[in-house]
Amino acid sequence: MGGAACGEDLPVPFTRNKWFDGFMRILLAGASGTIGTALTRQLEKNHEVTRLVRRAPKGPSEIRWNPSAGELDVAAIERADAVINLSGAGIAGSLWTRSYKETLYSSRIMATRTLVEAMRKAGNPPEVFISQSASGYYGDRGNEVLTEGSTSGGTLLADICRRWEAEALRAPNTVRVVLARTGIVMARGGGALPNLLVPIRFFAGTSLGSGQQWWPWISLNDEVRALEFLLTAPLYGPVNVSAPAPATLDTITLQLGRAFHRPVWFRVPGAILTTVIGQLAYELLLVSQRMEPRALTGAGFAFDEPTPEALAEWVRRTAG
Repeated sequence: MGGAACGEDLPVPFTRNKWFDGFMRILLAGASGTIGTALTRQLEKNHEVTRLVRRAPKGPSEIRWNPSAGELDVAAIERADAVINLSGAGIAGSLWTRSYKETLYSSRIMATRTLVEAMRKAGNPPEVFISQSASGYYGDRGNEVLTEGSTSGGTLLADICRRWEAEALRAPNTVRVVLARTGIVMARGGGALPNLLVPIRFFAGTSLGSGQQWWPWISLNDEVRALEFLLTAPLYGPVNVSAPAPATLDTITLQLGRAFHRPVWFRVPGAILTTVIGQLAYELLLVSQRMEPRALTGAGFAFDEPTPEALAEWVRRTAG
């Protein structure tokens, strides 16, 4: 049961095992990022979390690995009930030079391959493998509604996601593989949200490009809750992880402005963005992905921030 092929029908129900509703031993790769830090904090309330690190471990809750060399102690995998893979260099971590594009590929593919190879060697592989993917899988699709059954796109990020997911699907057939196609995570501490909020707070709220591009946004709170939900939900294969009310960038920025009683005055033309930061601007800021989380909602997941209005209120409430 290594997972459904990408681009096919919605994820298929998966029979629960007896341990699903209780304590779990979770092995987490990519724990130091914005999502990983918040997810660790949440999971440690009810589960044992062991983090994979590239440096010397600081305690028993850390295990060293070297994904670029394919090195991971199989014993770490055999002890885990679940593995969550959030590894990968930041999409906006640098300008997209040829070298950094190679890093975007290798940091995702090698980490996933190392985890899967360890699972294939393990006498007792984990029950579930949640492997991060992204809304970038779908490319630039205008107003088309994108479900888990939609085909992939033609952008660089779409190609990265296809190869990333293909590595995860090599897991043993006994492992329930979930491909979490995460959208744009709105977090106070990183990602797109601070870049939208800073000019708004200074009465210089700005939209980007036409503003009519669909952003598959999700609050950090719901992102973490969704990943935890997927540990036990009877789903496998691709799962869109985004809010059930996709919105255009103009709608998002206007709601954020209203939450802080600030206007959104300005617009940065797409041509300027692509001139300054090139392909990164197009694929990260200007593509349109009207993604719907049909698998999540169909499995009973309830969002805390389902709409742009709820997102803006959550941001205002947590602004401190």
